[in-house]
Amino acid sequence: MDEEYDVIVLGTGLTECILSGIMSVNGKKVLHMDRNPYYGGESSSITPLEELYKRFGISDSPPESMGRGRDWNVDLIPKFLMANGQLVKMLLYTEVTRYLDFKVVEGSFVYKGGKIYKVPSTETEALASNLMGMFEKRRFRKFLVFVANFDENDPKTFEGVDPKLTTMGDVYKKFDLGQDVVDFTGHALALYRTDELSAIYGGTYMLNKPVDEIVMEGGHVVGVKSEGEVARCKQLICDPSYIPDRVHKVGQVIRVICVLSHPIKNTNDANSCQIIIPQNQVNRKSDIYVCMISYAHNVAAQGKYIAIASTTVETSDPEAEIEPALELLEPIDQKFVAISDMYELTDDGTESQIFASRSYDATTHFETTCNDIKDIYKRMTGSDFDFENMKRKQNDVFGEDEQ
Repeated sequence: MDEEYDVIVLGTGLTECILSGIMSVNGKKVLHMDRNPYYGGESSSITPLEELYKRFGISDSPPESMGRGRDWNVDLIPKFLMANGQLVKMLLYTEVTRYLDFKVVEGSFVYKGGKIYKVPSTETEALASNLMGMFEKRRFRKFLVFVANFDENDPKTFEGVDPKLTTMGDVYKKFDLGQDVVDFTGHALALYRTDELSAIYGGTYMLNKPVDEIVMEGGHVVGVKSEGEVARCKQLICDPSYIPDRVHKVGQVIRVICVLSHPIKNTNDANSCQIIIPQNQVNRKSDIYVCMISYAHNVAAQGKYIAIASTTVETSDPEAEIEPALELLEPIDQKFVAISDMYELTDDGTESQIFASRSYDATTHFETTCNDIKDIYKRMTGSDFDFENMKRKQNDVFGEDEQ
């Protein structure tokens, strides 16, 4: 502890771990601490099942029908990785993919008029989809071809659309797409909505390490005090729980973990899927999300499924808000309800050199988390996060031939 570090990181959530790894790749001396005896923080995975019951204050033990407790491994904030998304690139460039296996989600579904439908992602699926009538399918097919061919560097592909001036609403009108198609395109296709990394680079990890005080001098951070010792630093990264006096509440998210003995209806018995309920379909301002995985991913007992419904809280009755998603999951063997506050830092950290991550939102993907990572990186270093530059630094660490 009694050493000087470039960066101290408090908390082992995904955001903190990736930033810790990136800073280590950049040649920074990093100390990574967590007050908990486990990794993950707010987004940790809970095993065995008995531990999940305890965490949510359920006094009864899991029934025998749930199988062995150690067969369960339940994410508190589960999210999918976009195959071509930012997080996959970050994991590739920090070499964490050496320790991971990936599995494709079997389907993405969207809610319309009380039913769920598979999101069409190819021309063939679009023409076969029950989401649209015959004439709408033709228009949507033309729209998909336009999107697939669009190149912002080639004006020949614009077809009258100016990428700098034309709104997406205007593009939908150009192809005469109805509101239901606009809903599933924007929310289920484009996904619009209103753990250990750096140790492999020489970063130092300390779990079960209480944080007594963040030491400040002249308005900026100079260290962290723990159990009578002070580790000094130039910059600090942490999750909001470590600095409650420097963050403000910006909302709440409700998440309901549901244990099922069946696949979700109308998903072709998929062992994994996501369902998006666009806000217009249920008269809300925010989308509702469902993320479902199962025994096929070694996170549940044989024949069991785990579905997590989540949304941004808009009223004083969050459980009523999430009900449209829960109705799709019936019957539910057991549910675990959590309502989490969302926090953001009150300043940008340039003066204090304290940089706090944002709380995890309700989405089923990590793209917003990656945007937060890139934003913190820019505020810490003064430059944009550059994937290619990261790759060059990675080559310096591992050698070109290992890529």
